[in-house]
Amino acid sequence: MSRIGFIWVGRLKEPFSQDGCDHYWKKLSRFFKLDEAVIKDGPGKLPPVERSRKEGEAILARLAPGDVAVILDEHGDRLTSRQLAAFVEKWTDAPNQRPVFVIGGPFGLSDAVKGVARVSIRLSDMTLPHELARLVLLEQLYRAATIMKNMPYHHD
Repeated sequence: MSRIGFIWVGRLKEPFSQDGCDHYWKKLSRFFKLDEAVIKDGPGKLPPVERSRKEGEAILARLAPGDVAVILDEHGDRLTSRQLAAFVEKWTDAPNQRPVFVIGGPFGLSDAVKGVARVSIRLSDMTLPHELARLVLLEQLYRAATIMKNMPYHHD
């Protein structure tokens, strides 16, 4: 079974976010082995740039050789669900390779994390809170998996 990794900054705090993420995690886990690393939020007393830098160091420490870092960023590429499915299929079919989706904290990702990213994608032209971004990402990856398997979840 192919693997997909996730690195998130911060724990889910809202019950609706936790419930939704649990729902799509369970659905997605039928298609892939899922790995998750939750990075602690940077200290609130630090300026935003320094906070993102600290979080970035922890993110980089969790990436392994062969990981394809896919960051979620407001300036990333716009993808359709079918395009995302094609990328996921390419990444998960490659030997010794694992896509790792990274969502930063409230102040975004450090330049160091952006520098190692192989791909940068956006979920929306609008800014999403990171809890909602996690939920949308999991749903879109589930949708991608159903597209890859020609299942009737996605409608054109």
